[in-house]
Amino acid sequence: MLRLISDVAPEAPSLPRLPDLLKSLNKEARPPLSPTEKIPKGEIRSSLRAANIDGVFSTFFGCVTAEVLLTNFLLQLGASNFEIGILTGIPLLANFLQPIGAYLSDRSYSRHWFILKTFVPSRLLWLFVLAGIGMFCTGLAPAHHLVLCTLAINLITHIFGALGSPSWASWMAVLVPVRLRGRYFALRNSFNHLTNLLCVPLLGYIVSTWGGGQVQGYGVILILAIIAGILSLLFQFFMVDVTPQIPSKKTAKTDETTGETLESEDQPTPSDYVALLKDTNFLIFVLFFGLWVFSFTLSNPFFNVYLLDNLGLDVGWVTLYTSLMAGASLLTLMYWGKLSDLIGNRPVLMIVVIMLSVIPLLWLGISSPTTLALWVWLPLLFFATGSSVAAIDLCANNIQVEISPVHKPSTYFAAAAASAGLGGAIGSTFGGFLAELPHFGGLPTLFALSAALRLATLLPLVFVQEPRGRNLKQLLVGKRA
Repeated sequence: MLRLISDVAPEAPSLPRLPDLLKSLNKEARPPLSPTEKIPKGEIRSSLRAANIDGVFSTFFGCVTAEVLLTNFLLQLGASNFEIGILTGIPLLANFLQPIGAYLSDRSYSRHWFILKTFVPSRLLWLFVLAGIGMFCTGLAPAHHLVLCTLAINLITHIFGALGSPSWASWMAVLVPVRLRGRYFALRNSFNHLTNLLCVPLLGYIVSTWGGGQVQGYGVILILAIIAGILSLLFQFFMVDVTPQIPSKKTAKTDETTGETLESEDQPTPSDYVALLKDTNFLIFVLFFGLWVFSFTLSNPFFNVYLLDNLGLDVGWVTLYTSLMAGASLLTLMYWGKLSDLIGNRPVLMIVVIMLSVIPLLWLGISSPTTLALWVWLPLLFFATGSSVAAIDLCANNIQVEISPVHKPSTYFAAAAASAGLGGAIGSTFGGFLAELPHFGGLPTLFALSAALRLATLLPLVFVQEPRGRNLKQLLVGKRA
């Protein structure tokens, strides 16, 4: 880890002074670099330091405008389980727009300015929610209108985010040297997880103890989130801009750290989609991934609802448990990575799917906020969930990369993202709908149904072939040897 910091960012990230920021803004007058141009090491280091700070502020913005704090805000306004399901399904459904974002971004002349055009509006739109909170607190707007306004803003925010995300990923792919990508993104993600771990409980405490009520308290932290969201975009001015435009259809480039010759990717063609439809192994993986996200989101968004609404816990407790999930991901991610290298990604996925299939059933044992539940049972459930989800994300991504073609994999990635987005959107919305049915049995029945469906996703996973994976017989033979 120390070697990585010395290679990529030898100096600790510090806040730039205003004159330095203005000087960076003036640099934007120069044309963006081509992806085939060699970027000086000094500019790479400064760009990656800025990207780290950008990630911290962006994570803070997401802590307030997503997950438990936003869920609690809507519940305080009287939102139904169906509306909470819609809230969870919105970001997943927005993934369908990522191919459109990639298409538009590849036809722009600056990665940086395309990102600004998408992310600045998406973050400033939350000012309307802030205005709605002010109107609600003064009696000028009914609670349900504010719920609908928040859902609409959340939808537009994720639409803009889906359009801008491919450009960000392409920009970072150029800036981060090939040999440091895994370690750098692990370091950046660690900063983001740590921000989540520290900020969510603190923000939850502010909301729960605010004198004017929890709705007004959410308005206070939303002001901080909007400021942080804009600050994160300002730090992108310290990153070397890159243009998607290249001189020819296919251009060779050399990575400055390894001397490895790479090729830029052509635009997807109809034959690429035909090849994808003939790739049975990848289609089985897409089926598993979509079914898994559906079964997972069928119940997962409603665990916090169960704590806040059914058990009546304070939001401070729930944010503390949520931060525990981020801590579990941070602590166990390296372990899952080593285990997947040892036995393969598919065996790890099978183990973790079984673990996550049991967890919804364990929630059924909590009927009241007893001391044992608050201090032992719930922390263990959230820790196990955070650890297992980290393994799912890591191993599913690794398998996706391994079974996709090296040349022009973007079509395959888009198909997997669309499958996950569709499954998640349907799962969370359908889960909210079922929970509202009078004779269904409420959230406990939903948890039991989700557990059964999660376990059923093992069936397509069994047929996925991983190039470097090992089956059970090979593992047992290797262990005896």
